[in-house]
Amino acid sequence: MADETTLATLAAVTVTASLPFYLYGAWIMIDAETVSWEVLVYHLKIIFPGLVLNTVPVVTWMLPRLLDQLNGLSALHAIMGLQAYAMLVFAFTGIVRIFQAKWEADLYRNPDPDVSLDDLHENMSAWRGRLRVGVFGYVVFWFLAWILGIYRYVTGYLLV
Repeated sequence: MADETTLATLAAVTVTASLPFYLYGAWIMIDAETVSWEVLVYHLKIIFPGLVLNTVPVVTWMLPRLLDQLNGLSALHAIMGLQAYAMLVFAFTGIVRIFQAKWEADLYRNPDPDVSLDDLHENMSAWRGRLRVGVFGYVVFWFLAWILGIYRYVTGYLLV
């Protein structure tokens, strides 16, 4: 089995590699004049690999080791990471309703890439608001957890 420093390096690189996916996914949504279903699906296709790159090391390497090295900094790192995922769950409460509205508008069988999401339901702006708040919160807390994680990696593995 690989030594701990190798696994820590792999986890740090993998989590860091998720950042470009998040940034490009955000740019897609910011740059879109109208957020059609096609734009939304493209955005999700971009950010999904970022979520996988981030979540796999968290679940397989970080969480199992948390209690063995629990101190103030690791606890703060874990809280920031858990808060990021909580914000992602909040974002999902918006995206589920957006998916539901698309289903009810029969846009799965008869897709229209030019349909604006705001035209699908009267509550769409509220659901998109949940989505925006959740995604923004996820990115903020992810970034804070990432900074703490990089600090812990440097002080725990590189400067030892």
